[in-house]
Amino acid sequence: MESNLPICSTKSERGRFKSKSVQSSRGSLVLTLCSCLAWLYIAGRLWQDAENRMLLAALMKKHTGQRPKVLKVEDKLTVLGCKDLEKRIVEVETKLTFAKSQGFLKSQVQQHGSSSGKKFLAVIGIYTGFGGRLNRNMFRASWMPKGDALTNLEERGIVIRFVIGRSPNRGDSLDRSIDEEGRLTKDFLILDDHEEAQEELPNKAKFFFSTAFQIWDSDFYVKVDDNINLDLDGLIELLESRRAQESAYIGCMKSGEVVTQMARPWYEPDWWKFGDEKSYFRHAAGSAFVLTKTLAQHIHINSAFLKTYAFDDTTVGAWMMGVQATYIDDSRLCCSYSSQDKVCTLA
Repeated sequence: MESNLPICSTKSERGRFKSKSVQSSRGSLVLTLCSCLAWLYIAGRLWQDAENRMLLAALMKKHTGQRPKVLKVEDKLTVLGCKDLEKRIVEVETKLTFAKSQGFLKSQVQQHGSSSGKKFLAVIGIYTGFGGRLNRNMFRASWMPKGDALTNLEERGIVIRFVIGRSPNRGDSLDRSIDEEGRLTKDFLILDDHEEAQEELPNKAKFFFSTAFQIWDSDFYVKVDDNINLDLDGLIELLESRRAQESAYIGCMKSGEVVTQMARPWYEPDWWKFGDEKSYFRHAAGSAFVLTKTLAQHIHINSAFLKTYAFDDTTVGAWMMGVQATYIDDSRLCCSYSSQDKVCTLA
């Protein structure tokens, strides 16, 4: 028979039991702390997300009536159109800057004298050169008024000027001679930005029409060579009859075969641009032709980009092909040695 003896534990056993209890309570405390931290983190995120959702909802509600939720095709086209317009504006500003840098848009009104708002019928520009003083004096002694008569003619709406550029050697005796003659006669239009030379005649057309357009508000701008005699009254009558004609390009119209290189000086290096038949396009003969105000304005605005050819008459004719010009073939501007029914005759 077994006796009921008390169970006794030693001191070392009690220490081990106590150590295990402490370790268990510490583990529980760490787990509890981690749980609290995790709960706080999750609660914070949930609160932040809720706040963001409330903010987004408020913004959407605020802008609901301002922008469509879905971008329509029309809206996309509008955006693309604005971008294209912005691109074109930049291109135009670039071209304008370039034109100004080349001197084509430089105002010369103060230098040559303003028309003070007066409206003119015609500005007649007579192309002349440094060696053309004899021809100029012949003009002044025949059909071209001078002195007070020239001023009175301007009161009637007709401006006449000899058109000349500057010497390649600026300020030399050629320039000084023209300046002195101009001070005495007051009948010059000096193109300071143009270099006077036979091969530069096409560019002279640019400078003449652009400068004349800036200085005088006129219905017509007339180019005349200095080797013809002009029936001034006949020209005025012709222009009066065409005064209501807009965008008119008036002259002795012609076209024909491009002369080969063997027949210089009438050779056109760019003949191949004119067609398979090597023929000049329709254009007014260079002795005398007329442009209306809108066409002169076109040359003024686009001077920096208009291509020139070997001769001024075909050059101007090429410019007219690119615009809505009305071609008027008037035989009275076909200068010849016969004065019958002619506005101009060869001198």
